[in-house]
Amino acid sequence: MEALAAFRDTPEGIVRLTTFHWIASTFLAQRLPAFLVAHPGITVQVTVDDKLQDIVADGFDAGLRFGDDVEKDMIAIRVGPPLRHLVVATPDYWDRHGRPTHPRDLRNHRCVAYHNLSSGSISPWEFEKDGRELRQRVEGGLICNSVDLALSLVRSGESVSLHMEEDVADDLASGRLEAVLQDWCPPFDGISLFHPSRRQTPPALRALIDFLKK
Repeated sequence: MEALAAFRDTPEGIVRLTTFHWIASTFLAQRLPAFLVAHPGITVQVTVDDKLQDIVADGFDAGLRFGDDVEKDMIAIRVGPPLRHLVVATPDYWDRHGRPTHPRDLRNHRCVAYHNLSSGSISPWEFEKDGRELRQRVEGGLICNSVDLALSLVRSGESVSLHMEEDVADDLASGRLEAVLQDWCPPFDGISLFHPSRRQTPPALRALIDFLKK
């Protein structure tokens, strides 16, 4: 009887998720293997797309986004720690072109601009200091939506880019890259899992939420 009860209490089924490339390649890549081992009866189907999806219309159970990208009518659960962007280039680049002391100084640098697929526009770099928010447009010869391509160009010593601290931690520790304007780059809300409001969350989705919150 105990074995039968335990079997009934074991969550099963498919959880359909949508998320961005960065979240999939870092956050989910680090956590999903252990979850799948712990829950062999659950299949996680992940669709990776940097465009904002309508999870109800597109048939998803939930999505993973950065905190401020979650629709107000969704239930959002924080599942990741705060994150931080950093402005980086090689020390040699900064020596040759000067180190900016204010975000507006970036107008004089070769910056890699990010193409936002959801809006179809070029995303300004966002900064904050002492409660003051600032959005700075950047230019520099390359517009892309690839973290790897942007990092390759920055490591070549010819450009400046904005990256998640986690992505450049090894480069910073080794001295290969150097961050500037750190007083303008405070942490921001981390990753949230969001899903439509329901009276009862499906057991498989609840198991995933509880696991990611650990």
